[in-house]
Amino acid sequence: MKIRNIKATPINLKLEAPYLWVFGELDGFSPTIVEVETEDGIIGLGECPTPAAAQIINDVLAPRLIGRDAFDLAGAEHVCLPYWTGVQSINDRTRIMAFGAVEMALWDIRGKAWNQPLYQLLGGAVRKEIPFTDYFSLRGDGPNVRGEGTPEEVADYCVRMHEEHGTTMFEGKFSTENPRTSLKMIELIRKKLGDDVMIRIDSNQAYSLATARQIARPLEELGIRNWEDPVPTIEDMRELRKHCSIPFSTHNLDIARAMELRVPDAIVGNPTPVGGIRRLLRFVGACEHAGIDFWCYSGDSGIGSSAYLQICAAIEWIREPNQSLFRMQPRDVVEGGPFQPKNNVVRVPEGPGLGVTLSKEMLAICHQDFIDNGPCNKYHDPCKPGTYRRLPLN
Repeated sequence: MKIRNIKATPINLKLEAPYLWVFGELDGFSPTIVEVETEDGIIGLGECPTPAAAQIINDVLAPRLIGRDAFDLAGAEHVCLPYWTGVQSINDRTRIMAFGAVEMALWDIRGKAWNQPLYQLLGGAVRKEIPFTDYFSLRGDGPNVRGEGTPEEVADYCVRMHEEHGTTMFEGKFSTENPRTSLKMIELIRKKLGDDVMIRIDSNQAYSLATARQIARPLEELGIRNWEDPVPTIEDMRELRKHCSIPFSTHNLDIARAMELRVPDAIVGNPTPVGGIRRLLRFVGACEHAGIDFWCYSGDSGIGSSAYLQICAAIEWIREPNQSLFRMQPRDVVEGGPFQPKNNVVRVPEGPGLGVTLSKEMLAICHQDFIDNGPCNKYHDPCKPGTYRRLPLN
């Protein structure tokens, strides 16, 4: 079964309202959607988290892959990343991620050709209900929704998620300029929802080691399950461990460094940053050997999300809930999307391959948004006129 055509399309996935984090306000994500078509008419779907991958896939990788066997994953990697060690050494993550999206689509083709969901190709399911957190953050106002501009409003949002969707697992941004604002937000969530609710936080490396030391004790008293990237470096994280018992996580994929420094306790990733599903399976296996947890991050369309749903169904070591922005994403490029957790879980799709169907109409709409407005991931400075309203930091 040979590859006939490959198409990569950059899109915008706008959030219903921009959320506040250390870089300002984030209004959405701009991934690249990949379609790999075989001579038999099967179309495999993949996704890369950056729009920069589109040109690499269309101009560099596609010419190398067209005419090759769609089932030959190792061969595809060899012609696209012929010097893997060298690619890693120059930190060419975009090319690695671009190939990872194509490789995801090749797995989707396998599943569709053999009429099996991806989790079956990976050895079968150890679970079919995949746990996810619901996300919270201080948010600006969106076109059709009023954001949560105060800690009290964020806490009320979490209460609403609990009442309407059965959510008892939360993760949220903890990265305001003044950490007391974020701390108040967590205090209110804990007060309103009680001690049995799981709360994880993500600081996106916002705080110095000195500041993180100061807020570690009150966070411990609030029963925080996990603290992602509390400080700028892994070395700072090692020093913070001396003052904090909360488990740490990071998006840094340097597992050898993590084993050497004995932090973090978990790595948060997806298939594409490591070069595809084959390499992610090996990466998670290395995490298991090292006793380091692994879960998936958020911001993908239903294509990337379905990939890690399938992977989490098949890999027993991914035990902690994955991150989720599903509730904040009003549109998707897959039919029936976005996924919606209920009682903290999303059921793995049972269709062949990734188990989702591309909506050509929504793909065109999201691509046109990208063409008209440029990519999302623009960090709006709340202090400048013409950007989103300033959110309170005190």
